Amino acid sequence: MRATVQTKEIRDAILDATDKLLARFGYQKMTIDDLAAEVGIGKGSIYLHFKSKEEIALSHVDRIIDRLCDRLEMIASSDKSPDKKIRLMTLERVSFRFDSVQHYSESINELLSSLRSKLLAHRREHHEREASIFESVIKEGQKQGVFEKGRSSEKAQAFITATNALLPFGLSTQELGARHEIEGKALAVAKLMLRGVSA
Repeated sequence: MRATVQTKEIRDAILDATDKLLARFGYQKMTIDDLAAEVGIGKGSIYLHFKSKEEIALSHVDRIIDRLCDRLEMIASSDKSPDKKIRLMTLERVSFRFDSVQHYSESINELLSSLRSKLLAHRREHHEREASIFESVIKEGQKQGVFEKGRSSEKAQAFITATNALLPFGLSTQELGARHEIEGKALAVAKLMLRGVSA
């Protein structure tokens, strides 16, 4: 059991270092040697946890989404009304990503441009995962008569698509604007979308 805990701690330390080095150097200039030095372990230890620099970068992005989905699930399972949950989830979806990469000078797409096809595949999976959490709340709202009946999966996907323009994919957080501006836009989108699904 302790070995499993240590493995997770080292893996998390590597991903924490990845976050710092991506912000400092970018993906192309970041090396496995840099990561090992930042974590304070041998280069070989990095390869015990990850096969390549590519896998490390993609795992870093996946970890951001894992943490986001945990937060979305917490909101979804709260005792708030379905429309309030959707509003909070929409805001969280945008602001959490913004906060996670706000120290980067480049957009995620620029940082990981050499991994574009794999990054897009991961992104599709992330969006599907997030949409399924939104769908669970939409179904709850439909049962309560708060939301109109009908294709809950399409409605959930619409919330994802509508807020994608506010995410730091192609724009850096500096180009997206201040956090309060992003939050305002996210809430405006949520309000508009909720009007479209309300019973």
